[in-house]
Amino acid sequence: MKALTLSALLLAAAGTCAAQQWEFGAGAGAGFLNHVGVSGAPGSGNGGFQSGPAVTAYFGQNLYSHLSGELHYSFMQSNLNLSGGGASASFAGSAHALDYELIVHTNRRASRVQYFAAFGGGMKIFRGTGKEEAYQPLSQFGYFTKTQAIKPMAAVGGGIRFTLSPHVILRTEFRDYITPFPTEIITPAPGAKFGSLLHDIVPMVEISYVWTHGEESPTANTPSRSGN
Repeated sequence: MKALTLSALLLAAAGTCAAQQWEFGAGAGAGFLNHVGVSGAPGSGNGGFQSGPAVTAYFGQNLYSHLSGELHYSFMQSNLNLSGGGASASFAGSAHALDYELIVHTNRRASRVQYFAAFGGGMKIFRGTGKEEAYQPLSQFGYFTKTQAIKPMAAVGGGIRFTLSPHVILRTEFRDYITPFPTEIITPAPGAKFGSLLHDIVPMVEISYVWTHGEESPTANTPSRSGN
């Protein structure tokens, strides 16, 4: 009896997974990061990252009629920045983000235009890539370092999908990547302290290819006329 029950469950699972929709895409946009205040330092200053270009690639599976899952990788060009007292200092930098998101969307078979919201989590790798100098402007606030920091990351956002053809999708969307401030690469000066949270707002335009695994060809059940 247990064997029959297990077999029935496996068959049901196989039927559910028989025609799964998959999606692979890529896109480009820009990242807009906030600056955080510096406390405990002489004068008033801010630390953070400059805006810069961003690119992404993702792979997803349509799990249910209103729920999908997607794995995202994004690269952002984000130079380090300190400012205060009418002066500014910068340092070359970049970031890599990897996260898994759940996508809640309107029914994809109902319209050529679908709306969706996304939330998930992963990690973001910040990298300082500039050349360190013995003297750095605004060192009363902090120091740029040529190193990297890995931070946990939350991701929230949303967007619109436009069906261009049965297999091609155009997406316009945004994400807010939220991480702790990476004090390893912008190190506070003695007695100084940076704000805790960093937001990276990333709008993008993307193109993706969609295919259905396990779906029968429309001509699969068409009777052959060869015997007539």
